[in-house]
Amino acid sequence: MDGTTRTKDMTLVVTGASGRTGSRVARAAEAAGMTVRPASRATGFDWADRTTWAGALRGADAAYLVHPADVGAPGTAEAVGALAETALGVGVRRLVLLSARGEDQALPAEEALRASGADWTVVRSAWFAQNFGEGPLAEELRSGALVFPAGEVAEPFVDVRDVAEVVVAALAGGERYAGRTLTVTGPRLLTWAEAVAEIAEATGRPLTYRAVPADAYRGTLTGFGVPDEEAAFLVEVFATLLDGRNAHVEDGVRRVLGREPRDFSDVVRQAAADGVWKE
Repeated sequence: MDGTTRTKDMTLVVTGASGRTGSRVARAAEAAGMTVRPASRATGFDWADRTTWAGALRGADAAYLVHPADVGAPGTAEAVGALAETALGVGVRRLVLLSARGEDQALPAEEALRASGADWTVVRSAWFAQNFGEGPLAEELRSGALVFPAGEVAEPFVDVRDVAEVVVAALAGGERYAGRTLTVTGPRLLTWAEAVAEIAEATGRPLTYRAVPADAYRGTLTGFGVPDEEAAFLVEVFATLLDGRNAHVEDGVRRVLGREPRDFSDVVRQAAADGVWKE
């Protein structure tokens, strides 16, 4: 076997295909010539129902795994390990897992994939730049202010399109990326306050950022509709993940794609032009 894969002959199962990363992985895979098989509740796949897994995977060549809960959430490692076992049982050996950079709670899910016997790749991602324009944080910004437990911590926000292209390149690279952990970030560090300031400049709106302690953010999460148990877990994650451990840039995008990662400002300009943060 050589070091690359004929992408036009590859069928890729994409879990979470309608989600933030899955939708972009699907588009990037199709652009690379792969046949994409979306796996979501709409297509009969459910992470919570193991009887749906084999049918979604059978006949495919590879799968992209993104759990609907946080990758470090209770039960995720067991689900990842069991799904990998199911995949191997129907002949799907090539698996790529989306993980979180610097999140200690994510390590058991990564280890479950490594221990499965699959030809695995873990893609550890920095905080998504698109989180500011999609989901609860976007709703807050549309109201004029963002509250978040990040303090003055800096983060190299990454464009989800770069994450998706790294996933597809890892799959197309065949053996080259099997058994490897790839860490992807954006090209520069920004604090949450600086990120909001860039959005304010792009939109012409007086947006503000207010930092709060992680414990105080639990009520905000439940206000978004997050179940209390999940909110408690996320507060625990934020308390460690946002302690400065991730305040550095890494070169995963350049190493895999042969180019620099897209800048946060690129995402902001496009989202502002699309009216994402209009009142």
